[in-house]
Formats: sequence, C-alpha cells, structure tokens
Amino acid sequence: MVDMTRFALPLRWLWRTPPEPPAPDAFAGKFILLASEGRPIPQAAVELARRLAERSGAEVHVLSIARIWGTSFGLPHPGLLPNKREMQERHDSVAGVVTWLKRRHIEASGQVSGTRNAAKRILAEAHRRGADAIVMAADPPQHWFVSNMIWSQEPYRVRRLAPIPVYLVIEREQTS
Repeated sequence: MVDMTRFALPLRWLWRTPPEPPAPDAFAGKFILLASEGRPIPQAAVELARRLAERSGAEVHVLSIARIWGTSFGLPHPGLLPNKREMQERHDSVAGVVTWLKRRHIEASGQVSGTRNAAKRILAEAHRRGADAIVMAADPPQHWFVSNMIWSQEPYRVRRLAPIPVYLVIEREQTS
C-alpha cells in the first residue's frame, strides 16, 4: 500500500533551492523511477540508477516523455502530437536502457508517455508506482525566473515539486 501523505505537494517558493537528496550510498528504497522529459537518457543517469538499484535491491522503471506541443482552440490537433519518428526514438531509448539494466541483473521495466506537462506526468507515475526516488538527467540550472519557461529545466521542476528524493545528473556543456 502506498502512503498517500508522502505525495502531498510541499509548498516551495520558485527561488528557493529544494533540499538535496540523501547520498546515493545511503539509498535504501525498493523502487526507482529513471525519467526523461524527452531527451535521450544519458549513460551517467543510467549508471546512477544502476548503482542505487544494486545497493538496495530496488526495481527500476524507465519513463520517457514524448512532448505534446499543445492544443488548437482547446481541441487536440494531430499536428501537435509527437510523430512516428519521435515516438520510435523514445521507445528505442527506453528499450535500450531496460535491456542494459536487465543484463546487469536488475529488474527493470519501461514506458513512453505523451503529455504537455512532463513534471506533472513524471510525479504522477512516481506516485502511482510508489517510487522511493527519481533519477533524471538535467542541463545546468538557469535563473529561477527564466527556468520556468524552458522545457529543458523540467528536471528542476520535478525536484522542486517531488516529495521524494530526486537525483539529478547534470550534463555539462561540451566545448570543442
């Protein structure tokens, strides 16, 4: 049975930094949600989820979001939905991660979900499955005023709204 009070949304101001999750070596949960707001899941995030799962014997569920761009006059419009190529990329990414985890003897499952609000969907899936932690890849953080308007800052929204630990693997920009 999932503790419903654990998923009550805490009141946090946008400009306040959410609390850091506990050290990965101290994780003792039984279910991890490895989520992506649409970007390919980087190996560093998969490795962190693997480490957490091996340490505690947890199951990993991989979730990738296919972005729906909006509605047209309040009605769903096929041109705003993800196309077949985008959906196939998400499915291939999730299948690759699940296969990689299973080869390392970690119980894993995966899904692709379409939504306009990735943070809300990720938190709903974590709640539905009774997740003990969320692992996501993230870009470097932006100023709080601008970050709420940028899709690549969804992991920070998830961290701000989540009542469970959210481990962010920050991807550094490559300089050539």
